[in-house]
Amino acid sequence: MFDFRPATHYYESVPLTRHCHNCGWEYTISGLPGRTESCHRCGADVKVCLNCISYEPRMAHQCKDRRADPVAEKHMANFCEYFDFIRREWKGKGADAREQSARDNLKKLLGD
Repeated sequence: MFDFRPATHYYESVPLTRHCHNCGWEYTISGLPGRTESCHRCGADVKVCLNCISYEPRMAHQCKDRRADPVAEKHMANFCEYFDFIRREWKGKGADAREQSARDNLKKLLGD
């Protein structure tokens, strides 16, 4: 009748890691990063909204945690006390099709 075996999900087979939002360098130090800590590879700040589990671009102030103070610069280190480093699969920045299309249209408009 019913299948009670646990479902195999995609995320179970992919190693989820804590890594730099900018270059993908894996953060292997235990605990959370300090405010002044930066990536050992590219120098980007590590304790940033883009590395937080509460970061959500589609929400107000791009944060799921309503207790947190709004942060304007999501890629810069901040003093948020609710920061929790997200574990995810590094996919790279990739090309943004909308951005590239807008750049192409601008070049056509300006005659470049």
